[in-house]
Amino acid sequence: MSGEFTDIKSLTYDEVMAFVTSIGEKPFRGKQLYEWMHVHRVASYQEMTNLSKAFRQQLEDTTTYTSLTKVDCQISKEDGTRKYLFALADGNVVESVLMRYKHGNSVCVSSQVGCRMGCRFCASTLDGLLRNLTASEILDQIYAIERDTKERVSNVVVMGTGEPMDNYDNIVRFVKLLSDEHGANISQRNITVSTCGIVPRMRQLADEKLQITLALSLHACNQQKRLELMPVANKYDIHEVVDACRYYFEQTGRRITFEYSLVGGVNDSSQDAEELTALLQGINCHVNLIPVNPIKERDYVQSNRAVVEAFKNKLEKNGINVTIRREMGRDIDGACGQLRRKHISET
Repeated sequence: MSGEFTDIKSLTYDEVMAFVTSIGEKPFRGKQLYEWMHVHRVASYQEMTNLSKAFRQQLEDTTTYTSLTKVDCQISKEDGTRKYLFALADGNVVESVLMRYKHGNSVCVSSQVGCRMGCRFCASTLDGLLRNLTASEILDQIYAIERDTKERVSNVVVMGTGEPMDNYDNIVRFVKLLSDEHGANISQRNITVSTCGIVPRMRQLADEKLQITLALSLHACNQQKRLELMPVANKYDIHEVVDACRYYFEQTGRRITFEYSLVGGVNDSSQDAEELTALLQGINCHVNLIPVNPIKERDYVQSNRAVVEAFKNKLEKNGINVTIRREMGRDIDGACGQLRRKHISET
């Protein structure tokens, strides 16, 4: 983005008001502009019909208006899950997923173009990190899906491509915009942000005292196994990461979610379940077991159903709150990064 252009959709309500008065418009125009962006979720200035042509032209000349373009949408025949591929203004593409549940529509958004974390079982990281997404680019994944389906979204998870804590400032800004009462007004309690465990950022997030859910991609019960699956463990020991989760709960009172991908023969034994229990002792938490999505670039396999159930039962017996993630959209490129990789290799 060039220096002279303001990324208008990334500005908070107060910043929009200040910007509008700085270019000589009345404050109520700022309120109208903000509502067009974040309440009506329009795709362009042209749709802002109660703003004067001159004002819209001035906005065109001084700002960038983030509006993602739909490149592809795969729809699951099994459960109606929709996997979107969106083009950004610079030609990069990102994925988002709409999942329909009884309690409402949930969208999973990406936070970066690519990822540099290198987790062994994930397709998102295979081409490395290209760049961070701006707050408006993260936000507009939700708005673009709402424009496409004509349905409102009630829950948001930042669990698509990218490591949110590696794009910290934009993520915090995104959360504040999404939960702002003047705009989308989605409760922070309905927003989940995942991390593979960047400890200083997790502690910083705790100090923001937001009411979002923090989900840690744990995937192992000890440091040695975590190192095999997740290079980030070279930098932050598993106990440091879990301590940062305890700190997050102390600061916010929000129960922690631990994501645990079960990989056949790697981290799914009865011994693993025992070690996991010991590791999470005394934390107010919920464990989400995920049968790993096989990707052709790696040789990991899913744990079989009986093993998954046995693992779950063992944790429950030990007093840990646990669910097995319902697999949505298995008949489409549902796993993070798969649709984007396919698109890149085809183009």
